[in-house]
Amino acid sequence: MMIVEAYFEDYEIGSERTTFGRTMTESDIVTHAGQTGDHFPHHMDKEWCATQEFRERIAHGTLVFSVAVGMTASVINPRAMSYGYDKLRFVRPVFIGDTITVNARIRDKREHPKRQEHGLVYESLTVTKQNGETVMVCDHVYLVERRSLERAG
Repeated sequence: MMIVEAYFEDYEIGSERTTFGRTMTESDIVTHAGQTGDHFPHHMDKEWCATQEFRERIAHGTLVFSVAVGMTASVINPRAMSYGYDKLRFVRPVFIGDTITVNARIRDKREHPKRQEHGLVYESLTVTKQNGETVMVCDHVYLVERRSLERAG
């Protein structure tokens, strides 16, 4: 983990980073099912899944989201915090043995409508698996401290 102080003014639209890969395991799915109570057969029943379109167990969308977000958390910025996620979509399934990678790109910066001392930074996350298919997308919104109030106006 690395600490990097970056103010709202420091974020550049178009800058991006890509994570290392992470392979989804059966243990990931079973643990997530236990934590969330989501024991639907799509995730837990190998025999039932064999009769369905995808033919194998699917990782929970919320598991893919959680792992992907964790993969991007390699830098701590004491001047920013997560403000939430927008436009979350599970585009394709992730199966046991698939390796996911996350690309995070700063796509926009906006004034905060009520807080002059902060701005909003929008980071688009695109999660792909080993074959290049996109499996999940969303926008991560950061609340980021401004360097000075004089620049806010």
